[in-house]
Amino acid sequence: MIEILEAILFGIVEGITEWLPISSTGHMILLNEIVSLDVSDEFYSMFEVVIQLGAILAVVILFWNQIWPFGKKDNKEPLAKTGAGAYIKWDIFKLWFHILVSCVPAAIVGVLFDEQLEALFYNYQTVAIMLILFGVAFIVIENYHKGKKAKVNTLVGIDYKLAFWIGMFQLIAAIFPGTSRSGATIVGALLLGISRTVAAEYTFFLAIPVMFGASLLKGAKFLMNATMTSQEGVILVVGMVVAFAVSLVVIKFLMGYIKKHDFKVFGWYRIILGYYADLPALSDKIPHTVSFVINRIGRIIDTVFLCNKEAAFFVGCEGGGICFTYTITDINRTLLMKMCYHV
Repeated sequence: MIEILEAILFGIVEGITEWLPISSTGHMILLNEIVSLDVSDEFYSMFEVVIQLGAILAVVILFWNQIWPFGKKDNKEPLAKTGAGAYIKWDIFKLWFHILVSCVPAAIVGVLFDEQLEALFYNYQTVAIMLILFGVAFIVIENYHKGKKAKVNTLVGIDYKLAFWIGMFQLIAAIFPGTSRSGATIVGALLLGISRTVAAEYTFFLAIPVMFGASLLKGAKFLMNATMTSQEGVILVVGMVVAFAVSLVVIKFLMGYIKKHDFKVFGWYRIILGYYADLPALSDKIPHTVSFVINRIGRIIDTVFLCNKEAAFFVGCEGGGICFTYTITDINRTLLMKMCYHV
C-alpha cells in the first residue's frame, strides 16, 4: 500500500513538473532522495522516463485538432483541393517536419550516449546547478524582452532554421537533468524571437516524439536486461495514470497563465529550489570551475538590475526603482541580494 501511495506522489510530481519549466527529471531525482521506491535500480531508471507517457497522452488529447494531420474539416491548407489530398492538412504536416528537425540533436546524443550521460549527470548535484543557472536565465531573458514584440507569433512561423536551434537548446536538457526540457526550449524560443504562447505550444508538441522515443528506448533496454515484478508493474501504471490526470489540469493552467504573465516566477522558484537542494555541500564534490560559477550566481543577480522601462542593465537602483534587499548564503559567504522594481 505504501508503494502505491508513493507511486501516486511520483505521478503528481511528474504531472506538475513536466510542463512547467522547472524540470520534471530534476524533481524526480530530488524526490527519490527523500522518498525512495522499493524497486530495483534498473526499474527506477526506466520508471522515471516511462512515467512521462501518461503526461504525453494529456497533450495528445488536449491538442488533438492541432496535431492530427488528416481530415477535411477545418483544413486550412489542404494538400490538394480534391481527392485524397483534400484530407491532408499540409500546415500540420509541415509542423511535424519542423518538430522532427528539432528532435534530431537530442535523438542522436540519446541513442549514442544515454547510459554514459546518466552515469555522469543524473544526480542531485547536477540538478541543483542547472536549476539555478536556467532560473537566472529565465529572469534575465524575460527582463530583456520586456516590452518587445515577438517576431514569431504563430506555429507556422517556425521554419527549419528556428526548429533546429530549438532542438539544440533541447539538447542541453537531454544532457543535464535539472535544466528542464520545456524550460530549455522555451528559453531558446524566446531568445529566437518566438512569443511565449507559441513557444509553450511548440514545446508541448515537441515533447510527443521526444518522450515516446525516450520511453521506447528505456523500456526496451529494461526488458532486454531485467524482469518487471507484478508490484513494479502496478507502480508504473499508477504513476502514469496519475501523471496523465494531473497533466490535463497543469497544461490548461499554464496556457492561461502565460497569456497574462511571464516566466520569471518559475525562474525564482528554480533558484530557490536549486539553492536548497543541498547546494552548500557541493564545494567538495564538484570541479572548482563549476563551484566558482555557483559562487558567482548571487553576485550576478546582485549587480545586474533591470529597473528602467527599456529593461536596460543597471548597476544600482537608478531609474526610479524601489530597491529591496535581503541576504542569501552561498558556499563560502553571505551575499547581499538586491531586487529593483520600476514604478
